Amino acid sequence: MQVTAVIPARFASSRLPGKPLADINGKPMIQWVYERTVSARHVGEVIVATDDRRIFESVESFGGKVLMTRADHSSGTDRLAEVAERINADIVVNVQGDEPLIDARMIDQAIEPFLAAGSLQMGTLKSPLERIEDFSNPNVVKVVTDRDGFALYFSRSPLPWPRDFSLQDETLLERIPVFKHVGLYVYRRDFLLTFARMARSPLEIAESLEQLRALENGIRIKVVETPFNSHGVDTVEDLERVRKILART
Repeated sequence: MQVTAVIPARFASSRLPGKPLADINGKPMIQWVYERTVSARHVGEVIVATDDRRIFESVESFGGKVLMTRADHSSGTDRLAEVAERINADIVVNVQGDEPLIDARMIDQAIEPFLAAGSLQMGTLKSPLERIEDFSNPNVVKVVTDRDGFALYFSRSPLPWPRDFSLQDETLLERIPVFKHVGLYVYRRDFLLTFARMARSPLEIAESLEQLRALENGIRIKVVETPFNSHGVDTVEDLERVRKILART
């Protein structure tokens, strides 16, 4: 089974323009993501997908594989689908380009259910929420799953709602299962192409979460719990935190 990881990377960002090229201890962020993704055991090929010549040249300079894509994509998934149309792969993994701390074992964990079950169309990851302040943070997406590990819902709101507890209760995370969604996706290639052609759905629009489009169309999303953690970079503060973490490794 051919598994290809695609890292969508665009220069434009409302909160941190040019972040794929942000310097982190001597290397651009996109290089950290690429090198960690390459080390995943189940990944056979890694491709950066971008619409920006600066990112393209940066990836080429460190020896990575990169493809130019159209500039009119409204989401990373659309960019991913364009690449999927141009490659020969059974499984396509979407690795976020702003996750320089991604652990290769997380990527492998997300892929493994697809190696065992040919019926799976889409998969992702979750990890236990560690900070109580993140429970009500709309930038931290929460997920609830059924007993077989399939997603019931994703939300920016506190999920599940702690009816008998205060949101400020420091012991809340010990009393109820709260998981944050880790934005790494695995797709069966044929489904990815179909998914990208689906119309945006009402819940997707309300929450601004593409994965809800799949749920609203009856697609089961396998959610693997991972003990590993990663820190996405959306702000200058995030970037400084990641620099400090990597400086210690």
